[in-house]
Amino acid sequence: MRRGALLLLLGLSLLAGCGGGGHKAVQSGTPKTVNASDPVLRVATIRRLVPVAAGNLANAIQDAAAAPYAGGAVLLGGLTPADVSSDEIVTATRAGSQRVGRIPTALHDSAAVKIGSSTYLFGGGTGVSEIDTILMVDPRIGAAQAIGHLPSGSSDQSAAAIGHTAYIVGGYTGTRWLDTIVAWSPGGSAHIVAHLPHTLRYAAVTAAAGRIVIAGGSLENGTASDGVYAFVPATRKVIRIGRLPAPTTHAAAAAIGTTAFVIGGRGASVGTPTDRIVAVDPLKRTVRVVGSLGQPLSDLAAVSEARGILLAGGRDATGTVSSLTELVPSAHAARRAQTVVTNVYAADRVGNFSPAVRHALPYVYVPNSDSGTVDVIDQRTFKVVEHFAVGALPQHVVPAWDLKTLYVTNDLGNSLTPINPNTGKPGRTIPVDDPYNMYFTPDGRYAIVVAERLHRLDFRDPHTFKLHHSLDLPCSGADHMDFSADGSYAIVSCEFSGQLVKVNIAAQRVDGVLTLRPGAAPQDVKLSPDGSVFYVADLNAGGVWLVDGNTFRVLRFMPTGVGAHGLYPSRNARYLYVTNRGEGSISVISFATRRVVKKWHIPGGGSPDMGNISANGKILWLTGRYNGVVYAISTITGRLLAKIPVGAGPHGLCVWPEPGRYSLGHTGILR
Repeated sequence: MRRGALLLLLGLSLLAGCGGGGHKAVQSGTPKTVNASDPVLRVATIRRLVPVAAGNLANAIQDAAAAPYAGGAVLLGGLTPADVSSDEIVTATRAGSQRVGRIPTALHDSAAVKIGSSTYLFGGGTGVSEIDTILMVDPRIGAAQAIGHLPSGSSDQSAAAIGHTAYIVGGYTGTRWLDTIVAWSPGGSAHIVAHLPHTLRYAAVTAAAGRIVIAGGSLENGTASDGVYAFVPATRKVIRIGRLPAPTTHAAAAAIGTTAFVIGGRGASVGTPTDRIVAVDPLKRTVRVVGSLGQPLSDLAAVSEARGILLAGGRDATGTVSSLTELVPSAHAARRAQTVVTNVYAADRVGNFSPAVRHALPYVYVPNSDSGTVDVIDQRTFKVVEHFAVGALPQHVVPAWDLKTLYVTNDLGNSLTPINPNTGKPGRTIPVDDPYNMYFTPDGRYAIVVAERLHRLDFRDPHTFKLHHSLDLPCSGADHMDFSADGSYAIVSCEFSGQLVKVNIAAQRVDGVLTLRPGAAPQDVKLSPDGSVFYVADLNAGGVWLVDGNTFRVLRFMPTGVGAHGLYPSRNARYLYVTNRGEGSISVISFATRRVVKKWHIPGGGSPDMGNISANGKILWLTGRYNGVVYAISTITGRLLAKIPVGAGPHGLCVWPEPGRYSLGHTGILR
């Protein structure tokens, strides 16, 4: 059975309890009975929740069960974009996601909670039947074992926990709708403790203020409910406490303090997602709208965590999504959440490969701008193993957002040449206007083609490359860009006019223009690991600008060397490598001190231009733009390991595969 949002609850010291979304909920800790005068568990009223982008799952999923785990969540089962049940156990945090194991049966529309240090999964639908199994799951090792049974096999239920007891709400047996609230504790048997006023599926359920809050859901007459109820375990009574702003089903729920939040969902019909965030105070019996999501979503997961609420996956108007989002209290809190980012490159650590690159060959792809060709180098042997023609003036080799394809941007050829990284072979050319460079929005919704000579950014479908919107830029020579930590905006460098442009990604509009010193020629752009500063290389000034993206002002200029051009964070995110093309050197900047700590010179000189770091972090691969070579440089000693002849005018080479969850484009900006 398809089920709505799933919920979970992460341990939060001030939480009375936390719950799961459209059905699944979980709570950690053992709260006492709460009343309105409790000075410990009551927290300040949250007037607004603001969505902050927190990355993406490795794979899109909806209707998964979930519970808190290790500062993030564990997702169990669910439906894939192909509408197929999953058996995966996936852990997710801001640093990325990974599959850690499998449950015995692929399922969806189950419910999960965390009790103590263990995760428990209740029932679910397999696509052909509903099961009654209660599983205990250990996300640390990806193990699962059956330890009990529900009163009947069911899916489409939701759950939350208070103390050491889980409460499973509503559901569907395959032939019969349920109105039950089932209680279960580890070591005991599942039994019915209460009945709802009516049968219910796909409700949003969470624990708050010592109560189980039950909001919305699907009714047996084919409509959606707007009812909000609270179940009080001490009395075993279900009381009505209010109404949602609109009938809603397939929503998520989670709690902060003594307030429950109903997030997203849809109406009775498929394809009608909402972006509403509704606060429910079960003590005051109030229901009010307190914000909106970045996009309408149903069938998502919600987890209470230290900053607020973590959302994972779900379904928008077009299909299943992979987004991770944090909901944080107020705009001020949202800004604070952005400033406390510890490492936007955390998912790029050594060995953290996405399943999408599992079969990729360890190659370096070199676009030779003046030859109209691509050379392919084997990273293991430092030898050219493939050579093929592409369109006119190939500038960069760009990994797709989903990491499954590499694209050669043929600038004057007005085309993209796809490359299969599993074979190293090119595919059929795709017509695209003026692709000097290409990026992808952090949510994977759009490819952004940097059309340099046309003075615009083209937002396109990331698979078909059909044009969605052209954004005209008030500058000349747009070349490179990078995104803020929350993905809400990008800073674009404009080489020929000496300017930077701030682009609002959601609105696809220009929000500001910053003019650098006269004669400036800004090039590559990279965000610092803590998300506080953008580094912008300046070819003419011979160094990098440090720019505060939020206030959009220059902090200072740092000299590095003649012809500063490319910027590459080290695999451990401690250093930034700056290629000084005009003097044949690489400067090493410490992110911690914001100072140049080393400089490596290429023996005999050279023209180090663009490239990337090897997956193990040990080699910096760079093109020699005016020397027809590729350099392999040790990041440990700065020693030149190899100088490999390639075609004429090698430019934005791509090192593949790379660790990370998804690509923001260029020669491989992964997060």
